[in-house]
Amino acid sequence: MHTIDYIIFVVYMLAMLGVGFYFYRKNTSSEDFYVSGRNMNSWHIGLSVVATDVGGGFSIGLGGLGFTMGISGSWMLFTGLIGAWLSAVFLIPKVSQLGHQYKFFTFPQIFNHFYNAKVALLAGIISAIGYIGFTSSQVLAGAKLASATIDGLDIQWALIIMGIIAVVYTAIGGLKAVIYTDTIQWLILIAGLVFIGIPIAYNAVGGYDVIKATLAPEYLSLTNVSWHQLLNWSVTIIPIWFIGMTLYQRIYACKDEKEAKKAWFIAGLFEWPIMAFMGVILGMLAKVAATQGMFDGITDAASMDSEMGLPILLSTILPIGLMGLMLSSYFSAILSTADSCLMAASGNIVTDIISKFYKKELTQKKLLQLSQIVTLAVGVFAIVLASQMQNVLELMLYSYAFMVSGLFVPVLGALFWKKSHPKAAFWSMLLGGSTTIGLILSNNKLPLNYSLPEHLDANIFGISVSLIIFILLSNYHYKKNNNGI
Repeated sequence: MHTIDYIIFVVYMLAMLGVGFYFYRKNTSSEDFYVSGRNMNSWHIGLSVVATDVGGGFSIGLGGLGFTMGISGSWMLFTGLIGAWLSAVFLIPKVSQLGHQYKFFTFPQIFNHFYNAKVALLAGIISAIGYIGFTSSQVLAGAKLASATIDGLDIQWALIIMGIIAVVYTAIGGLKAVIYTDTIQWLILIAGLVFIGIPIAYNAVGGYDVIKATLAPEYLSLTNVSWHQLLNWSVTIIPIWFIGMTLYQRIYACKDEKEAKKAWFIAGLFEWPIMAFMGVILGMLAKVAATQGMFDGITDAASMDSEMGLPILLSTILPIGLMGLMLSSYFSAILSTADSCLMAASGNIVTDIISKFYKKELTQKKLLQLSQIVTLAVGVFAIVLASQMQNVLELMLYSYAFMVSGLFVPVLGALFWKKSHPKAAFWSMLLGGSTTIGLILSNNKLPLNYSLPEHLDANIFGISVSLIIFILLSNYHYKKNNNGI
């Protein structure tokens, strides 16, 4: 990178930190910090939602899918469109009203309302663990991008630098800083991809004829994906729209139900087809460049990490100045997800865990300070966790799966099934989440894992266990109560 690129990049990062410091002076309560004073409009929320959900991890991850399987990788974010619109129709009408009526800050408070404090505590723990993992995936995505584009920057140092930037402005600025920076970051990313990344990469590799001659035919087909891959993406990504703490915070932050639903429709449309195809197309162009030998002397194209293809492509083809702009746009996407997930994990820990054991009632000033300290601590832990992982998309989907398998069935039961019972919710969360994480950690070493048919995701089995337990225990307690036993 040239000095001009570094200057552009540093100025951008300082601007993001400036937004955090601005809202640090504006925040006066934990309500300001966690739900933006509950007065945000649909466009700010909608862009923040899609920036958070797609963000840097999926941006880098989509590039990896485009590199390995072509445009069929875009189907992964089609599940995001479905999830967004389903939750707009079925979830928001119930949750928005409750959030404003009872002044909720977090997703597990829904469980406290419908079940009890014990169930809410477990939900808070599961959500916090999942979002710490998700925050780590975003920091890792940023580190991969930085180490591939900045000469001499080791990935561990990149982790530290990226982590510090994301953690600091989030810890001091709260959700309003996150939402406003998300809006800026998403617009920068879209502009960077549409006007800089894709056109220059397309011309650099030689245009459509060269692309068609270089790639196998399945790269240009929308059917180059198996049914079990589509199922795995669906059961992992669609349910997150019903249990994602980052999404509940934004529902509560909207002025009303109408604004929230509009925001979700906006977010779904930006996810697919807009971001989905832009991400995989850039990954495909990176594959063409690697095959043509454009990465020779930088990395071994035959053995390179597919997720590094896109960052290396950008560092190879972009001229002075534009490299700084494009790098800023991708870091924008990464930070927009990292900050939101960090806020979610912090909210779970402060509101759903610490507050359950803290005897004294804290003043708004003390609660705000505690929130900022916890956010900082969680961010540091996420950086450490990221340093132990290698694959961004894998870490993201594991975090998703852990939360989904434990929380999806109980929240549907709470909102839509009158027979739901607290004990059923508790044990379905515990056993569903444990099943998924157990299958993941087994890593094909236990006999049970060898029997998983058709490469199905462990999350499918976790949700199935959760559903069975929930139905059996809810029906048992419903009959017990009705029969007076």
